[in-house]
Amino acid sequence: MSLKNKKILLGICGSIAAYKAAFLVRLLIKAGAEVQVLMTPAATNFITPLTLSTLSNKPVLTDINSEETWNNHVELGLWADAMVIAPVTATTLAKMAHGICDNIIVATYLSARCPVFFAPAMDLDMWKHSATRDNVDRLTGFGNLLIPVEHGELASGLVGDGRMAEPEHILQHLAEFFQKKKELDGKKALVTAGPTYEAIDPVRFIGNRSTGKMGVAIAENLASKGASVNLVLGPSNLQPNHQNITVKHVESAAEMYQATEKLFKESDITVLSAAVADYRPAEVQTSKIKKSGQNLNLELERTTDIAASLGKVKRKDQLIIGFALETDSELENAKGKLERKNFDFIVLNSMKDKGAGFAHDTNKITIVGKGNKIQHFELKSKKKVAEDIVNEIISIL
Repeated sequence: MSLKNKKILLGICGSIAAYKAAFLVRLLIKAGAEVQVLMTPAATNFITPLTLSTLSNKPVLTDINSEETWNNHVELGLWADAMVIAPVTATTLAKMAHGICDNIIVATYLSARCPVFFAPAMDLDMWKHSATRDNVDRLTGFGNLLIPVEHGELASGLVGDGRMAEPEHILQHLAEFFQKKKELDGKKALVTAGPTYEAIDPVRFIGNRSTGKMGVAIAENLASKGASVNLVLGPSNLQPNHQNITVKHVESAAEMYQATEKLFKESDITVLSAAVADYRPAEVQTSKIKKSGQNLNLELERTTDIAASLGKVKRKDQLIIGFALETDSELENAKGKLERKNFDFIVLNSMKDKGAGFAHDTNKITIVGKGNKIQHFELKSKKKVAEDIVNEIISIL
């Protein structure tokens, strides 16, 4: 198995299975990988950093608070082609699932833009506990890759599930991942996300409640499946977490139109998930408007309809996916928009669905396709919804 020139971060937690890390490092090096080992302080009770630094030919990092490692977790998160946490204990599993950043492994995990594999190791009942199952589901929901536990004799003397996968099997997971052709390899995608802000004066603007979470999740899922993604992102605090994503920050509808028009011709897939303003002030004041009188009247003018403009010049080899956020006559309005704007399918959100729409971490969608094809989905995390949307794109391609 070849992992030639692959940069691998190996995180080791405080489990008796940590002794297997020495064999794993040796196998990774033999397969041609460059390995940087990270350890929790508890892991050093089971295997010494000296052993692992000798095998990896790199100093082992263990202390998040040291001057040496304070910035390294960010740099390493950008450096790696993959991060493998093996063994991961129930404690670190929970910390990863909930962003509790008190050790070098979780700090690097939260900074990583690469695929993250995790290989749990714990006793039978700990592995079966609902809290552990919830944390595993949460991590896989984030897009991380589980290397399943194996069945056998455990440190407690019990026999059952909970053993860390053997080093040879972990190596196989990595090799298959890098050798596997991804569904969207070679495809170029354009995604719009977030709100737009339309200036009234230097202080005030017209905007909406979009956060960009849905669009960023779609961009990350497309990238994880091999696509090269241009993300045109309106005002948002989000930082997309994938090396295959190039971000173009914009503020207004006009700026978003200019950016998408420029990128559209080279795009195979376009997902228009941004909440673009339909109207903007006809005149933007150069100075702050002072209070005077009881009322302030603003004249608004239409912004350019980005979706309609791109739909008019769309080629047969291009896909365009639109979004519709509705409060009334949802399906009828979505179907009309699908036809008018030449979409391949449209993602419908209803403001009537609890937990869906703007600002939530969850969403509930209906995909409306050509030929009156309608698919209803249950309420899910936006990362899971993004996967449903991207899978529909793949099925059309």
